[in-house]
Amino acid sequence: MRPFTYPPTRAAFRARRAARPLAAALLSLPLLAMAPSAARAVDTITSKDAPDLTGPRAKIRAKDYQGAYAELAKLADTYTHADVYSLMGFSLRKMRDYDRALTYYQKALDYDADHKGAREYLGELYVETGRLAQAREQLAHLARLCPKGCEEREDLEKAIAAAAAGK
Repeated sequence: MRPFTYPPTRAAFRARRAARPLAAALLSLPLLAMAPSAARAVDTITSKDAPDLTGPRAKIRAKDYQGAYAELAKLADTYTHADVYSLMGFSLRKMRDYDRALTYYQKALDYDADHKGAREYLGELYVETGRLAQAREQLAHLARLCPKGCEEREDLEKAIAAAAAGK
């Protein structure tokens, strides 16, 4: 396996994912069979390989962005996941560290180009830094991802409209 380089390519992510041992997947099958069927419902699981982000999300809701970032950074050592990178970017953006936030949003999108949260947050970063044209590009991606509307699209539309109105 090649050493990790930044920015990681999709091929690098695929190679790392493919390198995971098959034994781990086989060992989890008996546990899956014992789980109640409601726990496996499609609408309750957002990603098969997502880490537990309950702690960092609680810190973000409490506006403890430094604490959330610290927890997420530890998770990033173990998990290569778009949700982790997107929330790291969010925490950094709220701490006004726009350059590092941009890096993590891009990492999230390298891992999952259709990650709605990362698209919204990246668009909001562009709004906050006065780059409305780039924010509108992220809005166009969200319009493609959720043509009937979604929370991420609506939030970014509101942020762009407020910035355009000078609020």
